Amino acid sequence: MLRHSPRLLLAALLLAAAAPAALSQTATARPAAASAPAATPAPAPAAAPAPAATPVAAAPAASGASAPAVALAPATSASAPPLAATLDGRVQDVKSDVIKLNRDLLVLEEELLFPANTQVALFVSMDVGKMFELDSVQIKLDDKVVAAYLYTPLEVQALHRGGVQRVWLGNLKTGEHELVAFFTGKGPHDRDYKRGATVKFEKGTEAKYIELRIKDSMGKLQPEFDVKLWQ
Repeated sequence: MLRHSPRLLLAALLLAAAAPAALSQTATARPAAASAPAATPAPAPAAAPAPAATPVAAAPAASGASAPAVALAPATSASAPPLAATLDGRVQDVKSDVIKLNRDLLVLEEELLFPANTQVALFVSMDVGKMFELDSVQIKLDDKVVAAYLYTPLEVQALHRGGVQRVWLGNLKTGEHELVAFFTGKGPHDRDYKRGATVKFEKGTEAKYIELRIKDSMGKLQPEFDVKLWQ
């Protein structure tokens, strides 16, 4: 028995040396087995398209939500006034303002150049005008020609319809003055006709308005020319 003891010791040592190796192999096999199930979830990326499908389904909702905004755009543009119409209205307003300003400037100019205490205005009017066709008029104030006017057919027609023409606007000092007007045209039977009218008037501190009137005298069958003074 003692003779075989060395052999037994050698076997024991061999067994002791072999046991760690077996244990290491077992431990290596277990992680490999444990890692094998972990590999099964590898196909999980195949399920990734499922979340991606949610944005795809939501996309129509988003586009549908934007549809009302697009539909409202025409309503907003329809309610807004056209740009051309707005500009045209502004241009018309500016034109009316310019006309009013021009009229005010003319009135102011007359007041400055022809104050009331020295202002004299001469007008020509025509009543019926069947006996006389006006061609021209010449006006003298204190032996000085202040106005001479040649009429067109359209202007004569305007006088026949009741128009009044201002032929002269000027200044005269206070005191007595003499006005002489000469009318030239066609009289009865288409004959050349020239007549004159004279008046003396007193210029005061107020503006003086004088109307030269052409009238038909049916009793005399000829035109008449007279002068009317307006205060």
